[in-house]
Amino acid sequence: MDKYFNTTGLCNPELHYMVDPFRGLLPKVYVLIERQQFFGIHAPRQTGKTTLLHQLAHRLNREGKYTATVCSLEGAAYQSIGVEAANELFVRSLYFTAQLFLSPDELPPNPDAYPAKAYLLREYLGDWSSAQRKPIVLLIDEIDSLYDDVLVSVLRQLRDGFQLRPQRFPQSIALVGLRDIREYKLRARGDNPSLGSGSPFNVKAESFFLSVFSRSEVEMLLQQHTVSTGQVFPVEVVDELYRISGGQPWLTNALANEIVAKILHDDYTQTITLAMVEEAKERLIAARQTHLDSLADKLKEERVRKIVTAIVSGDEIFADDWDDSIRYCIDLGIIKAENGNVTFANPIYREIITRVLNSSMQGSLTGKEEYTTSLFVHPDGRLNMDKLLQAFQQFYRENSEHWLGRFQYKEAGHQLLLMAFLQRIVNGGGRIQREMAAGSGRTDLAIFWQNEVHVIEMKIKRNAQALAKGRTQLKRYLDTLNQKRGYLVLFELKPSTELPWEERIQWKVEEFEGKEIVVVGM
Repeated sequence: MDKYFNTTGLCNPELHYMVDPFRGLLPKVYVLIERQQFFGIHAPRQTGKTTLLHQLAHRLNREGKYTATVCSLEGAAYQSIGVEAANELFVRSLYFTAQLFLSPDELPPNPDAYPAKAYLLREYLGDWSSAQRKPIVLLIDEIDSLYDDVLVSVLRQLRDGFQLRPQRFPQSIALVGLRDIREYKLRARGDNPSLGSGSPFNVKAESFFLSVFSRSEVEMLLQQHTVSTGQVFPVEVVDELYRISGGQPWLTNALANEIVAKILHDDYTQTITLAMVEEAKERLIAARQTHLDSLADKLKEERVRKIVTAIVSGDEIFADDWDDSIRYCIDLGIIKAENGNVTFANPIYREIITRVLNSSMQGSLTGKEEYTTSLFVHPDGRLNMDKLLQAFQQFYRENSEHWLGRFQYKEAGHQLLLMAFLQRIVNGGGRIQREMAAGSGRTDLAIFWQNEVHVIEMKIKRNAQALAKGRTQLKRYLDTLNQKRGYLVLFELKPSTELPWEERIQWKVEEFEGKEIVVVGM
């Protein structure tokens, strides 16, 4: 059977195109195993953690020095489960999963041999280790999905067994999940009295973050398809796939699979083009597969809301890298923080998040004749951007108070309103490119319509300097896109009772450093 781009979980090197699952971590992991240490691996969902664990266990077993297996604790990831029930679930899960990796004489003890209600993970692992001639390496997946006392209990049992390794406890244990183990205490309630003075969270020697694919790794993945089928991903296509996926493993595979299997129907004689990458991106966004839906679900959490709001609105984040909200969003894979810039992790996540946040407002415009795309198009097919923004000024005047009060992300409501309005119209023949970063003080939009590019900068009028700063920022964005004309949309924060609509609605064309800037006030 031909290999293919996998989008459905665990990767198998016999079935799937694959990047090295260890991504440079293997030597470091081997050192910790040799030193009989416990360690952590964390990364966002669908970045290859489980594939790494399975490949590591199989590799260690082939080499013959250790007895290695994977065990997932996801089955106990609900708050109502008790410690006793969780221990039994872990024991049975370990016994069942180990059969995928080990020979009969290497398996853990059969749980049915234990008296009822006598399951203790610590004692079970001790009995198993004592019966084996080789040291055990245990790779525990989804540990951070556990709650409260169950999580604390598991970590305490692992810490208590640490001093007995390797004869009476696994020599090395990997704790794997979305977050670093130092963050687990948030999952276990800060006021949990069972934490005591001896922290159960001090069980690991080191923690590793499994990174997204690099540009060269994306190229390596796509090249495997070329070697197998002869179908080439041109350099510009590789560059664009990497840019819009940000190297996120699932997105990279999903985009490639969408092009090869869905758009081209596995016809390897066809040429892959940039237009296909754009089509694949839009199809993924529209389909909202499980991976992207789980991303959208996280937007309801307060820690995520705070950071996403700052990115969409361009507001400052008054925190450093130790701030839990930033760290949490990075661990989820929603954002990246590089050189002091906090942005969405990749353009696809940026588009998904924006569309989710303004979906209710955009949906309310559907079917209204006054917002039909054709009304904003010149007879020669060009987009009438002036008319479109003037229509939004009127819409904003009539509806902003109603809609701004309904948004969950109220602080970014002004920007979301305009983006939803534009999305409704532009979907009829163009696309919107968004540029957002926390602390930038603005949100940049570029509307691509046939051969035209319309540049818009949105800015909140927080002080008297907003207009001057906005001109400079818009000029810089116009230079980036090699355009001569752009729109600076200024949102007034004062309520209409303080500043009447007759004064706040503005339309003024200015010349600024060789650019034509249309100031759109509201």
